[in-house]
Amino acid sequence: MSRYVVDASVVAKWYVPEIHSEGALRFLAEDHELLGPDLLFPELGNILWKKVLRGELTPGEAREILHAFRAAPVAIQSSETLLEPALDLAIGLGRTVYDSLYLALAVLQECWMVTADRQFSDAVSQSPFAAHIHWVADAPL
Repeated sequence: MSRYVVDASVVAKWYVPEIHSEGALRFLAEDHELLGPDLLFPELGNILWKKVLRGELTPGEAREILHAFRAAPVAIQSSETLLEPALDLAIGLGRTVYDSLYLALAVLQECWMVTADRQFSDAVSQSPFAAHIHWVADAPL
């Protein structure tokens, strides 16, 4: 069984049809162990809030997605234990600690992080941590 850390940009695509949703949904359709830091909850909430503001979702739809995500097969890890390595990664990569929490989890678990955040993917792909990240549409299963 393959293990993947999924970030909020991937998880949102499970519930809201948009570009690369098909690629994101492959991780739910296959037999994988999915991981994420507890930051995943507020980040998904923020994505949904923005979609409500833009009129892409109703408030009720956003709440339904949050409830559905609670049942998703994602093992949640505490950000507290990831914070120091995430800070080191963020400093070294020039990226946010928020994004680096996902990468830190992938590095510590010796698995891949999957993202639909092109800027983060590109930055990590040009770093010594390139072996830990996949763009959502290109990730092998």
